[in-house]
Amino acid sequence: MASLGVGDLGAFLREQRRQAQLSLRQLAEAAGVSNPYLSQIERGLRKPSAEILQQIAKGLRISAETLYVQAGILDERGQEDGAGQPPGVREAVLADPGLTEQQQQALLQIYDSFRKENP
Repeated sequence: MASLGVGDLGAFLREQRRQAQLSLRQLAEAAGVSNPYLSQIERGLRKPSAEILQQIAKGLRISAETLYVQAGILDERGQEDGAGQPPGVREAVLADPGLTEQQQQALLQIYDSFRKENP
């Protein structure tokens, strides 16, 4: 599966939501995003951040990595686009429900700084 455009991400999200038998409003509430914003994502009018995709994935009960691939954040082999992180590091940190968003971002920044120090 290749990286898809924003519109294709929206179609994918809509199909996943329908398969989960969730209304747009139910998914928006479960993901903690506004109903209009989720609608705009599904219609291809907005490109969500990795954090928003993670929240939507939790609401749909699918892996965030699946949505990252659909959005073009990760390629289909799980290699990070441009960030230079090995596969799995970013996903593991972002998928940990025991961390706040700020803690996740702090961990990723620390990890990146260590990687830059070591050639």
